Amino acid sequence: MTRLSILDLAPIVSGGDARQALANTLDLARTAEAAGYHRYWLAEHHFTPGVASSAPAVLIGAVAAATSTIRVGSGAVQLGHQTALGVVEQFGTLDALHPGRIDLGLGRSGQRAKEFRAAADAPPPPPQEARVVDGLLIPKPFSFASIANKSIFTLWAQLLQQPGAEAPDFAEQVDDIRAFIAGTYRSAEGVEAHVNPGEGAELELWILGSSGGQSAQVAAERGLPFAANYHVSPSAVLEAVEAYCDAFKPSELHAKPHVMVSADVVVAETEALARRIAAPYGLWVRSIRTGDGAIPFPTPEEALAHEWSPEDRELVADRLDTQFVGTPAQVVERLRVLRDVTGADELLVTTITHDHADRVRSAELLGRAWKELS
Repeated sequence: MTRLSILDLAPIVSGGDARQALANTLDLARTAEAAGYHRYWLAEHHFTPGVASSAPAVLIGAVAAATSTIRVGSGAVQLGHQTALGVVEQFGTLDALHPGRIDLGLGRSGQRAKEFRAAADAPPPPPQEARVVDGLLIPKPFSFASIANKSIFTLWAQLLQQPGAEAPDFAEQVDDIRAFIAGTYRSAEGVEAHVNPGEGAELELWILGSSGGQSAQVAAERGLPFAANYHVSPSAVLEAVEAYCDAFKPSELHAKPHVMVSADVVVAETEALARRIAAPYGLWVRSIRTGDGAIPFPTPEEALAHEWSPEDRELVADRLDTQFVGTPAQVVERLRVLRDVTGADELLVTTITHDHADRVRSAELLGRAWKELS
């Protein structure tokens, strides 16, 4: 059976705070373990009023301590904001405390700052229309060009790095991390450096990506598993998986490509209830797409009171249209389509609701139905 895992952002909801969000994360992790999910990953986001997972290594340690068997990891460490050494020390410590249970997922978000700002000056890409591939919706791509020059992004980039610091190339950092773990790190001058804890750690290394660009290529060329983001960039998921699989080179751990694909889901006993619970999602995505950062997740009443303009709807259409909302059987069927079309070996689901009980119930219902119906 295809493994099912959870990605958690530790969402802060309207009327709530970070303390409650983190307590909810620990509770959902225990639920996920009891329901048979394979992994529990924590995201990394900064400067967002509606997300409390800004320090994934710290949160991973808390989740691992609150559970006993489920794998726990990052989805993903924003590598451009940290050194390879710092990442290996953090996750090496986690592995020493919870041996054999820690995943280290790496992403390029930190390195992409220049690319993001350059998007504002680049000519618009050729228009692409939505299409359906064997039952899976591939929406037309969303462009961040209209908000890429916001001064707030420059400030955020400055605050996340030391003054004058320049993030190394992503591939170089991944290679340094692998060398530190293997105990083979050498400087350009041939000087050795060893990391403790970290050297010899039983970390499962993953690369996360939203396109067929460098992340997919780095994962493929090193024979690492790759997680493609349908829930973030649904228009590019097939491109990302195809690029990874086409360039894959076998490694000691993986003789063939190993793909995980993410999806945003909300499950309830009835479709009507699921749609009501999921109603705030569009307003929450809108806050991200306008460049202001994720707002605390609204109540259904707050969301339904929002007056949507045509521009608003266009802003969030790809994310709303690719969110899987419904009964357990309905969502399982859509996840099976996602798995079959992408060739995914594993699926990673993320769920945000205003009421924590609804998020817990969604995980329980889906976990049970996946075992029975997938």
